[in-house]
Amino acid sequence: MISAILPFVDLFNPEAIIRFGGVALLLFIIFAETGLFFGFFLPGDSLLFIAGILCESQFEMSIWLLIVMLVVVATAGTTVGYGFGRWSQQYLKNRRENFFYKKRYLDMAQEFYQKYGMMAFVLGRFLPVVRTFVPILAGMVRIAFGKFFFFNFVGAAVWIVVMVLAGHLLGKRFPAIIDHLELIVAGMILITTIPLVVSWLRQRNMAEKRNSDQN
Repeated sequence: MISAILPFVDLFNPEAIIRFGGVALLLFIIFAETGLFFGFFLPGDSLLFIAGILCESQFEMSIWLLIVMLVVVATAGTTVGYGFGRWSQQYLKNRRENFFYKKRYLDMAQEFYQKYGMMAFVLGRFLPVVRTFVPILAGMVRIAFGKFFFFNFVGAAVWIVVMVLAGHLLGKRFPAIIDHLELIVAGMILITTIPLVVSWLRQRNMAEKRNSDQN
């Protein structure tokens, strides 16, 4: 039983994903993490960074070809998220919470959008959960598709280029870094989690304040 579960669990490790599934699995996960509401837990940032480090040795392709492919699937994934938001507006508002869907995910995305406007589709790419739910929220509130698509594409391009090139250039400069991928992944997860924890604490404090004011 354990031997059957371990390979599945290992697929949530960016290095294992790349070595196990290659480009196809990499592209699918980036698509899912940016477009499907249940993909928010997938390792987008660290996966792109590790892909940049391993691109030439593992994929045997140009770094720029990989970047173009990733930008396409990231843009397509977020567009699907937008379409899902338009289609499921009432469904999501009334849906019962479970592991994959919690109302606070949409609240977090809404708070981010209210703060940054359309730039939320660029800056939000660097925040797990936010990058998954901001396009769904955009579809729910029916932001003009042309306007959404432009910022969606720009956000995808900036995110992919920054994360993949950072890994690629760092790997070129320090080849021994490939022996410490686990530490890099752990550090990136910690860094990207901090803003989410801060946002969650802020929302909890606001909710407690509203409850105390009502009482």
